[in-house]
This record gives sequence, C-alpha cells and structure tokens, in this order.
Amino acid sequence: MFKTCLVTLGLTAAFAAQVVHATEIAVTYLRAEQIAPPVLSNLHPDPDDLGIAGAQVGLQDNATTGAFLGQTYTLTVTSVEPGGDVLGAARAALAASPFLVLDAPADTISAIAALPDAADAILFNAKAPDPVLRGTECHANLLHTIASTSMRTDALMQVLVNKRWTDIAAIAGTHETDLAYFNALDRSARKFGLKLGEPKTWAFDADMRRAASVEVPLFTQDLGDYDVLLVADEIGDFGEYILYNTWRPRPVAGSVGLSPRTWSPALEQWGAVQLQGRFRDVAGRDMLSEDYAAWIAVRSIGEAVTRTGSGEAAVLRDYMLSDKFRLDGFKGRPLSYRNWNGQLRQPMPVVHPRALVAITPLDGFLHRVNELDTLGMDEPESDCTAFAE
Repeated sequence: MFKTCLVTLGLTAAFAAQVVHATEIAVTYLRAEQIAPPVLSNLHPDPDDLGIAGAQVGLQDNATTGAFLGQTYTLTVTSVEPGGDVLGAARAALAASPFLVLDAPADTISAIAALPDAADAILFNAKAPDPVLRGTECHANLLHTIASTSMRTDALMQVLVNKRWTDIAAIAGTHETDLAYFNALDRSARKFGLKLGEPKTWAFDADMRRAASVEVPLFTQDLGDYDVLLVADEIGDFGEYILYNTWRPRPVAGSVGLSPRTWSPALEQWGAVQLQGRFRDVAGRDMLSEDYAAWIAVRSIGEAVTRTGSGEAAVLRDYMLSDKFRLDGFKGRPLSYRNWNGQLRQPMPVVHPRALVAITPLDGFLHRVNELDTLGMDEPESDCTAFAE
C-alpha cells in the first residue's frame, strides 16, 4: 500500500509538472478551392467538408489526451475561392501558427512551402498525390499524409501478383491526372515484374448513362483476353460505366472496382470501426481518403507534442522524422514518416466499395529496412535532396 501511494504521488507530481508548462497549439487548415472538371455523372460529388471534417476529428482526438497534459488545440479553417490569393492566405496563416494542413493542388502546395514565411513551419500535404512533391520539388518543411500515386499503384500490383492476374489490359482517360495514374500503374507493373501494353484511350463525349450497355462492350471487344482490366479514370468521368459492361466478364481494377485507397469506409479491423464511428458522429458521412489524411496530419502534431512536451515546430519536426515517432493509424501497423522525402509510411487498403480485399504490403514482399517501403518510391530511387541538407 505504501509503495502504491508513493507511486501515485510520483505520477501526480509528474503530471502537475507537465500541467505547469501548458502548451497551446494552433493549426490552420488551408483549402484552395478548385473547379472540378466536367464529368458524365454527378452521383458522387465531393462533400463540402471533405478533409475539413477529418481535421476536426483529429482535433477532438488531440484534445482528449491534451486535457490531461495541459495541451490546448485550436483549428482555423481558411478556404480560398478559385483564383483567390492563396499565397496571401498562407502568409496570414503562418503569421499566426507554424502548423498548416494544406488542401490544394501540387503546384500551389510547392509555392506555399517555398515561402520564406514557411521556412520554419511544418506543412502537411493532405491532398496532392503527385510524385513531384516527393521528388524534385520536395521541401524539408513539407510532410505528406495523403498516399502518393505510386504507393496506391504499388499496392494494387502486389495484389495482382498475389492473385496471379498477370495478363493485363488497360483503359485510360485523356485528363492529365488519368495519364499520370496510368504512368504510375505502368511503373508499378514493371517494378513487380508485370507488363502493361499501351492503354486504349477513352475519348467518348457521349452520355454513357443510357448508352454504356451498348457502347462499352463494343469499346472493349478488341482488347483480347486478359485476367484483369485496369482503368485510369482519376476524375471519375467514365470508370463506373466500365464495370459489368465489358465484352468479357473480367475483374476491373484501378480507379474503379478493385481500388487502392489511403482510407476506405470498408475498413473495420485494428480499431478502425471506432474511428469510423467517431467520424460519422461529427460529419454524418463516411470518412474518405482526404479526411483520413487531414486527421493523420493533426494527430501527428498531437502525438509529437505529447511525446516531446514541446510546442516548437523545429522540435516537433525532428521528432516526427526520427525513428522514435510511431502513430497508430488503425491500419494494423504503426505509421512513421520517411526521413528522405517526408512521405508517411502507411499500409494501403485495396478495396471494393463494400469490403476490404487486402491490406498491403502483402506477405512475401520484403524490404531491407521496412516492408512499408515496398509501397511507393524507395530511398535509393528518390531524387529529393531537401531532407539531406
């Protein structure tokens, strides 16, 4: 009993010491609104609070722990209309806090990271999957919580190899993001010993909502036989009409069908159902990849503040990029940041809309340091130099 009292008193004293050094952390969620390209179907528009709701749940989770440690967290949401002064909004946000979660295209994120005002900040890319931000245009003050395109395509190729679906056909749209996704699929296929030929280009401008059952079989008839059909339709224009309308009854994967995601409502294991429930209580909808990326960004700050006891950006950045940083992301493995380009290591769920098919990396895909580094660009391939400076 006496020892127990001593231990309790010791813990109380340690707790009191932490409370004395109260820490206030202000986070800004900065969104550059974008005009979405026209698509055939508007059945699944992006929610108005996409990403923002994830940051709000992350703030609540931080506050739960922070209440016991003298930590206070606040979140400011700044949304800039298309054509607005995003860099000006970023400067104003950085004047108030060094912690920004960015929801913007890759070129805008790169421009914000290059601001002199952001030199000592910690910026989180919660939106752009572009490889250039992890490569030639990487920035030492920029961390990436959204999975890169190559992480997603590597995850898909691991599943195809595992299922021995090696005879592959492909269809790609004409939008630049569709072509970038196909190029990533091609790179991933070669990485894992598979081969993609030239994709068949989807260039229809007719309304497929009524004609898909006629046009898609004809369009896919000359693809020959194959094990799986990959679809590169990142803007959500035509992919949904490919499913169940192909000339041959084969699985469809990529942007639709069997798809790799940063996050999916289909995840239930590893405590994910609790996160899904907390998110639905706040947003009234399912958590999507951008929500998860924003949640992880805010939680990364909270975890680093809790472990270091500091609110200084430089201290928190060093900790996040160290081997000591580990974050529970409800994906079955601890998450950490790659210290050569700032990308968050994370398992990638490969899902269809109603269920999890696989969580990658799969067994048998090995790495000399961390099996999560089989997903996406590895350190020897990286042309990012900012983190080495």
